[in-house]
Amino acid sequence: MQREAIVLQNGNTAEGATGNGKGAASEAPVTLILPPKKGVGIGWAELWEYRELLYFLTWRDVKVRYKQTVLGASWAILQPLATMVLFTLIFGRLAKMPSDDIPYPLFSFAALVPWTFFSRAVTLASDSIVTNSNLVKKVYFPRLVIPISAVLSGVVDYLLAFVVFLAVLMPYYGLLPVWKALWVLPLTMICFASSLGVGLWFGAMNVQFRDIRYVTPFLMQAWMYLTPIVYPASLLSEPYRTLYGLNPMTGVVEGMRWALCGTKTDPTDAILLSAAVSFVLLLSGLVYFRRLEKSFADVV
Repeated sequence: MQREAIVLQNGNTAEGATGNGKGAASEAPVTLILPPKKGVGIGWAELWEYRELLYFLTWRDVKVRYKQTVLGASWAILQPLATMVLFTLIFGRLAKMPSDDIPYPLFSFAALVPWTFFSRAVTLASDSIVTNSNLVKKVYFPRLVIPISAVLSGVVDYLLAFVVFLAVLMPYYGLLPVWKALWVLPLTMICFASSLGVGLWFGAMNVQFRDIRYVTPFLMQAWMYLTPIVYPASLLSEPYRTLYGLNPMTGVVEGMRWALCGTKTDPTDAILLSAAVSFVLLLSGLVYFRRLEKSFADVV
C-alpha cells in the first residue's frame, strides 16, 4: 500500500498546487502525498527508500535497551543461561524429563536461544507503534519500519547467545558442528518471519485495543510451554504431534537441536510445516497491518 509522492514544479503546475505562480514560489517543488490506491500492497520500494531510517531505529533500540545498565549487552547471554540452569535443575534433575539422549543443558539452551529471540521480538513489536506515537503523528514514513526495526534489534542478542552456545557449551560437552549446522540459517529465517508476523498482528491491534499490552506477556508464557523447550516433541504421538507442529516455533526448536546437537529424530516435516505457518503469519500480518496503518496517527 505505497503512497504516491508527486513533485509539482514550475509554471502553471506549481501555481495550481501552491496557489501562487509568481516569483520564487513557482520554482519551489511541492510534494503531494496522496491516499493509497485500492487494494493491499506491501510497498517494498518505499521500504527500501527508508532503509536508513530502519537502520537508525534498529540501532537506537539496541542502545536504549542496555543504556545505564551495569552489565550492558551481557544480559543477552545471562538471561538464557540463567533460564537454562533453572530448567536443568527443575526439569532435568528433579522431574527427570527426557532430553533425546543429549545433556539437558544443551537440550534446553538450544531451544532457549531462538525462543528468547521470538518472545522478545514479539513483545517489542507489539508495543512499537504506541511507543513511537510521537514519531507516527508528526512525520510520514512507511509505518512498517517501526515493527521491523523492533524485531531486528533482537538479532544482536540472538547472535550473542548463539556464539556462547557454539563457543562454550558445545565444546564443553564435546560436540562439534557438522554439516547439519547449515540448517541454522533457514531456521533463523523461519523464526524471524514468525516473530515479525505475530508482532505485526499484535502491533496493529495494540493501537486499537491497549489490552494487548497486558495480554502479550501472559500469551508468551503460555506459548513457551506449548513449545518443546523443556520437553521433547517425541513425547507426543500422532496425530497430536502433527497438530503440535502448527506452532511455528516447534519446527525451529526441534530443528536447532537436530542441526547442532545431533538428536536422532528427523524434524524435516516439522520444519517444513513451521515454514508454511510462518509464511502465512507473515503475509497475513503484513496485510492486516497495512489495512489499519492509515488510522494509526488518529488513534495512537
